[in-house]
Amino acid sequence: MKKIQHYITGQWLEGIDKGIPVFDAITGELIANSAVEGLNVADALQYGRDKGEALRKMTFQERGNMIKKLALYLTKKKDTFYELSYRTGATKVDSWIDIEGGFGNLFANASLRKLFPNQSYHVEGDPIDLSRGGRFMAHHIMVPKKGVAVHINAFNFPVWGMLEKCAVNWMAGVPAVVLPAPSSSYLAEAVAREIIVSGILPEGALQIINGTVKTILDTVESQDVVTFTGSAATGRLLKAHPRIIQEAVPFTMEADSLNASILGEDAVPGTPEFDIFIKEVRKEMTVKAGQKCTAIRRIIVPENLVEDVQIELGKALDKVTIGDPRLKEVRMGSLISKEQVEEVRNSVSDIAKKAKIVYGNLDKIETIGADAEKGAFISPILLREDHPFDNLAVHEREAFGPVSTIMPYKTLEEAVALSQMGKGSLVSSIITNNDNIAKEYVVNAASHHGRILVLNRENAKESTGHGSPLPNLVHGGPGRAGGGEEMGGMRGVKHYLQRTAIQGSPTTLTEITGIYQPGGAYKEAEQHPFKYHWEDIQLGMSMKTHKRTLTDSDIINFSNLTWDHFYAHTDITSLDGSIFEKRTAHGYFILAAAAGLFVYPNKGPVSANYGLEECRFLRPLYHNDTIYVRLTCKQKIDRDVNGAEHPSGIVKWFAEVFDADDELVAVATVLTMVQKKQDVFVEMTDDKIQECLSKLTEDAKPKWGIMTPQHMIEHLEYTYRIASGEIQDFEVSTPEKILEKVHASLYNYDKFPHNTNFPLLEKDTLEKLRYDNLEKAKLRFTEAREAYKTFFKENPEAVLKNMVFGDMNRYEWYLLERKHLNHHFEQFGLI
Repeated sequence: MKKIQHYITGQWLEGIDKGIPVFDAITGELIANSAVEGLNVADALQYGRDKGEALRKMTFQERGNMIKKLALYLTKKKDTFYELSYRTGATKVDSWIDIEGGFGNLFANASLRKLFPNQSYHVEGDPIDLSRGGRFMAHHIMVPKKGVAVHINAFNFPVWGMLEKCAVNWMAGVPAVVLPAPSSSYLAEAVAREIIVSGILPEGALQIINGTVKTILDTVESQDVVTFTGSAATGRLLKAHPRIIQEAVPFTMEADSLNASILGEDAVPGTPEFDIFIKEVRKEMTVKAGQKCTAIRRIIVPENLVEDVQIELGKALDKVTIGDPRLKEVRMGSLISKEQVEEVRNSVSDIAKKAKIVYGNLDKIETIGADAEKGAFISPILLREDHPFDNLAVHEREAFGPVSTIMPYKTLEEAVALSQMGKGSLVSSIITNNDNIAKEYVVNAASHHGRILVLNRENAKESTGHGSPLPNLVHGGPGRAGGGEEMGGMRGVKHYLQRTAIQGSPTTLTEITGIYQPGGAYKEAEQHPFKYHWEDIQLGMSMKTHKRTLTDSDIINFSNLTWDHFYAHTDITSLDGSIFEKRTAHGYFILAAAAGLFVYPNKGPVSANYGLEECRFLRPLYHNDTIYVRLTCKQKIDRDVNGAEHPSGIVKWFAEVFDADDELVAVATVLTMVQKKQDVFVEMTDDKIQECLSKLTEDAKPKWGIMTPQHMIEHLEYTYRIASGEIQDFEVSTPEKILEKVHASLYNYDKFPHNTNFPLLEKDTLEKLRYDNLEKAKLRFTEAREAYKTFFKENPEAVLKNMVFGDMNRYEWYLLERKHLNHHFEQFGLI
C-alpha cells in the first residue's frame, strides 16, 4: 500500500512501519498509510538549524519577494490541490478557504517586507537617550532566531494551517519543520512537493513529516519555536513537555474553543441584523462541516427571541444539502473520518444530557451522490439550552462538527457572562446596529476573546465573517483557546525574532541599526546628496546648506499665500500672555524654507518628494532670524515598482534646522523617491550603434534563436519604420487586460527574455530577406533610424502605437530602442 512520504534532511523518505491508514472521507476508500517509524527527527531539526543560515542572511525584502514568488507559483498549481481536497470531505468553498486562503497568507505576509528595513534584522521602536550629553544611547534590534519553527498542525486546514504559519517564520528568516495531522496529510504533502520542486525556497527552509511523531519535542532547543493547533487537552500536554520547560522554548498554542455569537437586543425579526445573524450562524455551522476552530458553538440570543432564532435557523439548515462535495448542488461535505463522526456523536450526547436537540438527527442522514454509510457524514445538529448558567457542558464540551447550541440571555451583562463561561475563545461576534450595545459588549467581553467581530447592515456585505482569521490580525485567544497568538502582521513575525537592547554612541548605533541616529557623526557628501543614485547614497551622508534670513515680508507673504492668518503670524498686538515674543514664522514656512535650502534644483536621480514622517518645531522663529539646514541620510528602503516608472528606492533624510547660534530649532524626516542606477543596458548612441554594426559579419552566429545577422538587422529596420510613423496599419497584439502592465515594463531594467517572438513573425520560421546582402540591410537600417530621430525631433509630442506595448511617446520609444538593440546586439555578441 502506498505510504505518504516525508521531506527531511534534503530527501523524500518513507517510514519503515506499516503506519496508520488514511481514508477518503467521502467514499471510505483507503488512500495511503501514514508511517513515521524510522525517521530521524533530531537530524531533521538540526538540518533545519544548519541550513537556516541562508534564510537568516536574506533581507526582509528578499524574503518577502521570495514568498510572493512562491504564492504566484502555487496559485498556478491550485487545481491539483482541489481534487485532493475533495477527498477530505471539503466542498469547493471549503477547499477555497483552505487552499487559496493559504496562498493569500503568503501574499499578505510577503507584503510585510515594506514595513521592515532593507536588511536581515529589524530595528524596533525609537532611540533612547541615556545621557544628557547625547553621546550614550540605546535602541532595540530584533534578529532571526537560529533554530527551527516546529509546527504541529490540525487536520481541518492542511494547506492554510501550514502556510499561515510558514509564511510568518520564513518572513522572519527561520526555517520550518511541519507536522500535519495524518488524516489530511496527503494534501499537505502535495503542496510541500510543489514547494520543493519550485526551488524558490532555499534548501532546508521547509521540511515536512506527514504524521504523528511523539518524539518531536525531545530534541528542541532554546532557539527553536514550537506552535500547536489542535485540542486543548493535547496542547496542554505538549506545553508541559520537560524539554519545552528545560530549554525555555517559546510555545504558541491555538486550541479549539467554544466561540460565541451574540444577537443584540435591537436585532429583532424583520431587521437586517436578524437576517445577518441567521445567515452567519448557518454558515459557521456548516462550512468545513463545522470543523473549524473558529466556528460558532454557542448561539446567545435575547430570551424573547429564542423561538424565532430556532425556527429561522431550522429553515436555513433545511437548505443545506449534504453529499459528494464535487457536486455543485452539495453545500456541506463530510467530516474528516469515521472516528471524527464518533467523537462528535459522543460530544453531542454529553451536551444533550441536559440540553435538547431541536434540529437534526445523529442516526439519520440524507446524502446526494454519496453513500452515507461509507463516508464520514453527519447531519447538522442544533441544540437548545434554556438554563445555560446551570448546564456547564455547553460551555466546556465541544462537538467539533456542524453542531451549535442556542441559549438565552436576559441582559447584555448576562450575555457577556455567558460568552466568558467558555473560559477563553478564539473569536466572538455580536450582531447589532446599536453602537452603544456593541461598545458595552466589546469592552466587557474582550478579556476572554482573541478577536471580536461587530456585524451589522453597514459592513455585512464586505465582512470576512465570524470564522475567518486574517493574516494582518492576531489569531489566538486566552485560556482554553491556548493563550497564544499567531499571524497579526508584524506581530507574528516578531515571534520568531530575538529582541535585544543595544547600547552605545549614536555613531556606533547608526552603523549597527542601519538607521542614522541623531547626534551621530556626519559623512560629508562630496557633491549634493540629490545628485547620487539610490545605490550610491550612504547612511550618514550629509550636507550643510547656506543660510537664509527670515524677513517680515516672508511671513506676511506666506500668510497671504496659504490663508493661514493665525494671530502669531499676522497680529503682533495680540502676543501678550502667549509663548511668542515677536511676529512668528509659520512652522510650515520653516519647512518650506528649509526645503528651499537643501533641494537641488536640476533634474537628477531624485524623482519625487515621497512625504514627511515626522516634524518637530523646538522653539519659535521670528522675523530677522537666520537659519541653515543639515541634511543627512537617515535610512534607505527598497520599494517595488509596478507602474510606468523607473526602479527606485526611498531615502529618508533627517533634516535639522539650526539658527545663527547653531541651536537646533526644528527637525523633520523627509522622504524622497530616488532612482536606481541603470547599469544593465549599454546606451545606444550613434557612435555605439555604428561600432556594433561594423563588427557584425555575415558568418556571425546567434547565442540564441534562429536569426541570421541580416534577418536581425532587417527586423530592427522594420521596427524603426514603425517608430517613425511610416508603418501604423496594424492592431496591438497584447490583450487589453494586461496591456498596461506590459507597457509599464518599458521602464524597468529587465532584459527581454531570450527567444521572445515578434507578433508578426511565425514561430521558428525565418522571413524572406528583403535586401541582397547584409551591407545593404545595414544601410537601410541606418536610414530608418535617422527617419525615426527626425520624426520625433519635428513632432516631440507625438504618440505612436507599437504592436506589443501600445501607444508610446518619444521617451518610451527611446526606452524600447535601448532594450531592443541591447537584446539583439547581445544576441550576436556585439556588446
